[in-house]
Amino acid sequence: MIEVMRNYSGGISKEDSGCYMQAFAAPLSWATLTTQDKNSMDSNDYRKLMWAVTPMAGLMPFLKTKLLMNVDIPKLKNMMDMLKDMYDRIPPGQRTHVAQWAKDQITQNYFSCSIKPWVYAALKRVDICSPSLKWLNLEALTILGPYLSYLPPSDVDCSSKVELCEFFSSTKFKSIMKVTTMNPTLSKKLLQRIQECFSSQEFPEHVEKLGPLACYYDPPELNANFSGKLLSQLDQCDSSQIKGLKTQLLSSLRSLSSPAQIIQDLSSTVTALSAKEIAAIPATNLTQALKNLGPNIRWTRSQLHALIEKHLGEKKCKQISGMELMKLQPVAEGLPNCILKQVKAVEVLNEPEGLKNISKRLSRGQLMAMLVGMLKEMHPPALVPKLSSQLLNVVSINILADANVTSLDQVTNKTWTRSQAAYLAKKMADLKQLQFRKMRSALQGITCKMINEVPDSGVMEMALAMAEYPEWLSKVQAGCAAKKLFATLVKKRADYFKTITEQELDKIPSALLLHLLPSDVDDLPRSVCPIFLDKMEEANISSLPLNSPSRPALTKKALFCLTNGTDLSSLTGGDLPKLGPLVCELQPSQLRLMNPDVLNSAFQEMASCKHIPQQYRADIIKMVHQTFGNSSDWTEDTVESVGPLLLCDKVATSALPNKPWMKDVLHYMKSLSSDPSDALKKKIFALTTTRSNATRKKREILREPTENLIQELGMDNVYWSAGELDKMSNSTFLSTVEVLGEIPNYSGDQLAVLSKKATEAFGPVSQMNERVVIQLECINQGFSNSDLENLPLPMDIVEGISRCGWTQSQMESLWRGIAKYNNLKAQQLGAAEMVSLNRLICGLSSGEIRQLNISAFKRAVGSMDGIKCSFQILQQLKTLAVAAFGKPSTWTEPQVADLGNILAGLDASELASLDPSVFPFVSRTCIPLIPPNNFAVLSVAQLEALGPDNAATVTTEQRNLLNNDQLDTLETALTGFRNQTQRAVQSGAPSLGAEGLSAFMKPLLLLLIGFLLL
Repeated sequence: MIEVMRNYSGGISKEDSGCYMQAFAAPLSWATLTTQDKNSMDSNDYRKLMWAVTPMAGLMPFLKTKLLMNVDIPKLKNMMDMLKDMYDRIPPGQRTHVAQWAKDQITQNYFSCSIKPWVYAALKRVDICSPSLKWLNLEALTILGPYLSYLPPSDVDCSSKVELCEFFSSTKFKSIMKVTTMNPTLSKKLLQRIQECFSSQEFPEHVEKLGPLACYYDPPELNANFSGKLLSQLDQCDSSQIKGLKTQLLSSLRSLSSPAQIIQDLSSTVTALSAKEIAAIPATNLTQALKNLGPNIRWTRSQLHALIEKHLGEKKCKQISGMELMKLQPVAEGLPNCILKQVKAVEVLNEPEGLKNISKRLSRGQLMAMLVGMLKEMHPPALVPKLSSQLLNVVSINILADANVTSLDQVTNKTWTRSQAAYLAKKMADLKQLQFRKMRSALQGITCKMINEVPDSGVMEMALAMAEYPEWLSKVQAGCAAKKLFATLVKKRADYFKTITEQELDKIPSALLLHLLPSDVDDLPRSVCPIFLDKMEEANISSLPLNSPSRPALTKKALFCLTNGTDLSSLTGGDLPKLGPLVCELQPSQLRLMNPDVLNSAFQEMASCKHIPQQYRADIIKMVHQTFGNSSDWTEDTVESVGPLLLCDKVATSALPNKPWMKDVLHYMKSLSSDPSDALKKKIFALTTTRSNATRKKREILREPTENLIQELGMDNVYWSAGELDKMSNSTFLSTVEVLGEIPNYSGDQLAVLSKKATEAFGPVSQMNERVVIQLECINQGFSNSDLENLPLPMDIVEGISRCGWTQSQMESLWRGIAKYNNLKAQQLGAAEMVSLNRLICGLSSGEIRQLNISAFKRAVGSMDGIKCSFQILQQLKTLAVAAFGKPSTWTEPQVADLGNILAGLDASELASLDPSVFPFVSRTCIPLIPPNNFAVLSVAQLEALGPDNAATVTTEQRNLLNNDQLDTLETALTGFRNQTQRAVQSGAPSLGAEGLSAFMKPLLLLLIGFLLL
């Protein structure tokens, strides 16, 4: 049976795998795996059973049920072997639960005591473990494996020196360190205990086993042999923190060896060599070193320039074979477009894994160049199905139309862009092949109209299918699917949600249940509380609009269920994890009703929240200070556990203690955040640029940016004042120019200083060569328009500098310089050149825009991100779009998605003519660019269709010109609910829909699986 399911899901990535029958196979597979020793099973059978159970491991109710069990030692070892194999699949929050569960099972089985509270221990008739119990013995360390990194730092002291030393000396320690990362406090604690196993002279001999612990190791006096060992361990560290140490280690190696010998012994050090050193290394040595590099290697711009020169020599546009291209995988991002355009499709398509790895390193302009070359040899129907995800993502809608996709099977196993998904969803709907469960990434293109056209009998199946792939659903789609499902359910019973049963609630996907009307949430009967809490615990609340009234309603209901309708003072610390993401929605008024111990736990749970409502933050920060004391006195443990709650507030973050350990902790927090706050980055900058005086009672600011500081700060160098940058020495600027050049958002004053430094270091702009311009990158913004026009800018480096914060007049000067230096005219620009220009296309004049090749523009526009021109230029680009795609009133969802910010160039009548159905596909960055007078003509239907994310980007100036009806509608778009909701109840007998079939088929499926397993 499992083999049949695997064949059905063939070619689907691990993240996408999973099907309806797999939900039944998972518990049976789990039972088999946890009752048999892994070593006694056939390896193929083990892999099949793991395949069946793994997709369910990330689901909280499934995992939580398994972790409620008390197990004996053999079963504990089997379960932990399973959980180790699932480690990457299990979310970090649940890994903590696994570690705590394993710890309790170990103490109960080996020491006949429990780590759980007294009440629990009394019920189980076991004693509470002594705090001094040395439970973390060799056996426990082996059982925990990578989950060791989710223990509290204090548990490291629960391991005896002898057993911890033995564990470090074993091969198991090194294998664990390969798959895990640890927070700084635990890392330092474990490193300290391990260092006690050896004398200060012996320990350096063992640094090659440290893994991520090496990031916190303060080495003694350096020598070449030791430096090589430690360098090999630093690849997993936050690069900004250990750049200075890497430089020191490399200097130590240089004292005894040539660069060629260094990379022969330690190939990963090639990234730490200067461009000049790379140029001096023989090509054969370089080629061998590149073979040994991993896929995530990163180069500086000048290193890439040197490496490509080394491999290609003077003939930068020569044709290379597919085999030669595969050898250049680690430096693919440095290849000129003219080479990629000559790549033979047949040669590279025969190396799918190599092509995939190369494509991951290429920019959009390079990918488009390669695609243009391939299309010369192969027609879209033959080429498109063979492309890797990155190449596929630059395929335009017109090329996709030529690919002749006529079957859902051609859609299922690919990762599509939003515009491609919109095209394919419409195509499948027209072909009557719109099966939601098979759409996967193409679900992005599903419209509310398609959802509303699903017959009542198929609504539950549609809802389950869409909820199966939440990563591809927008808030608009989730809201539409939820409304359709709830309307269908209410047709069955007018009081459906008042009288809902546990079984009925269990059928509603968590992702859609979040969108239930607040009144319906309040109506849910007490009897469904256990199922409701399970669903909230596993829900991804990010699919719900930030301003949705359902958020407080769901939180209130969850608290009601946890307390059985009593006062919040009855909550326990164990109740809080059951809130799941709703813990992030707790209001200060609710928190104040909790007992002190529970409040302490609540804040620790909330520390992992990605979003806390703006209106609650000030009061919550105040309560955190009342609970844990003044943040300037916090310990390392306290900062790690609740510090993230302060990071959205500038004053509270600034008040965190300036202790030596603080920088490591904040760097760790920054690495966990997808969008670290400005307050956090400024605090790290302040800690990095200050030092303690001899008495360690005061800290002084280092007023001069040094080489080590600049290397460590990386993108945070933007916080130097212009005056401080001006104190930088010429040698420091020369050694760090590429780090400084990466920053796209300098102020005018900073750019004036940096551009002056550039002319002092390299001479006047008229004498600068390509290599210098590449190094300067965004510092070039500081030059005058006349200087920009004379920069030597080959097309291959244009895409890199296009991301800098150019003004409209600068872009015009840059384009004139690019055209002159590359001997280009606007009508010669192909799709690859347009994509490489990206936002610099704004520099073309009105006449030049009219000369652009329309066919090339149609191919390129979907890959040109974030175009931000003056309104006059946007109008000209809009005229080009009309020539390419027809009148705006006829534009479709995929065309609107591809056009991006160009839509802001529409005039008022053209905006008003857009079909409301395309507005969910309008780019978020486009909305603020629309002139307020034009935005004011949008109808209520168009405004409502914007959806919550787009509505949140509407500017104050745009709002000020809207009438009351428009403002009310904009609020509806923001929240997902109308101010006054009326429930339309339609009568009619329920049909046997997907949910009915589910109830009918479950017993048969279970019987069949049971029979097959006999």
